[in-house]
Amino acid sequence: MKRFLFLVPAALLLALGPVVIEPAQAAFPLENENGVPSVAPVLKAVTPGVVNIAVRGRVQVNNPLLADPFFRRFFDVPNSPIVRETQASGSGVIVDAQNGYVLTNNHVVRNADLIEVTLRDKRRLKAKLIGTDPATDVAVLKIQADNLVAVPLGDSDKAEVGDFVLAIGNPFGLGQTVTSGIVSALGRSGLGIEGYEDFIQTDAPINPGNSGGALVDLKGNLIGINTAILAPSGGNVGVGFAVPVNMARSVMEQLIKNGHIERGWIGVSGQDVTPDLMVGLHTKHSEGAVISGVSPGSPADRAGLRIGDLVYDVDGAPVSSWQHLLNQIALAHVNQELSLGIEREGRTVTVPVKVAPARNRQARNFPGEDE
Repeated sequence: MKRFLFLVPAALLLALGPVVIEPAQAAFPLENENGVPSVAPVLKAVTPGVVNIAVRGRVQVNNPLLADPFFRRFFDVPNSPIVRETQASGSGVIVDAQNGYVLTNNHVVRNADLIEVTLRDKRRLKAKLIGTDPATDVAVLKIQADNLVAVPLGDSDKAEVGDFVLAIGNPFGLGQTVTSGIVSALGRSGLGIEGYEDFIQTDAPINPGNSGGALVDLKGNLIGINTAILAPSGGNVGVGFAVPVNMARSVMEQLIKNGHIERGWIGVSGQDVTPDLMVGLHTKHSEGAVISGVSPGSPADRAGLRIGDLVYDVDGAPVSSWQHLLNQIALAHVNQELSLGIEREGRTVTVPVKVAPARNRQARNFPGEDE
């Protein structure tokens, strides 16, 4: 199954408690035993944590002929939808070996009645679906087995354009495969793939079956979950997208704890920084989010945020755009206090804002704060 813009997903289609994440591991030598330049040492440690996911399910198929009473009457067709069995495959990443948690894409396990995970050592395990979040295309599975190997989580906020990366997955059902490339861009949004977009773009080839697989750096740390490719011709052209691991981790923690996602809200509307706004606001910040509206009585209003404030960081992490700020707010925990770095009339101030539950219209799959 393909999502066209032409944007194609790379796949065809608990117990409560803290998530135990293995710490990032030390850098590996980038050469093999013979002294030849190689990423083999990295892959030997990481690939056991990347799994194949096979899904079976059923979907309703709409047949336009069933809407015709004449057709149903004279051909004795039952007035009920057609149910078709489906099979799909993708990839996943073990991120917690102790508890057996696996990160993958929502579109890999959508409509699944049965989910089977195959490990690198060929063990096949039935997986339990802990929860999904279509708005970020993240899903969490749980498996039970001994001697699982987890891929350590990195920090996607520290990724830079030009960093070398490896994409690991199960393309075309061939078995585990590795491709390499660089980070081509960060903070990609506006693609219409998901509701909350802040993609890492890479030229590492991502093909059908790679969805849910790992995007790792040369230290073997997970920085993204492979999700989609830009494919005008239906094949890989070197423009792939991954959900940043920091976003995926935030979603995973909520799904494990609550089984669902509760979006955050502070009650602002805004826009990206533009050259004209830089002149008008007398600022040197070329990135960030400019607040254009504050809802009366909202957390933002109570915190003292104003129209014209330029938000340049959240909890010390730079804000690249209005969409980036929305993502930070929406994925924050309810009642969590965010520290917003603000430039106001040439002065920099820090404003603490407590996140509230999103209203019904903000809780849908596509964000907007106060549009």
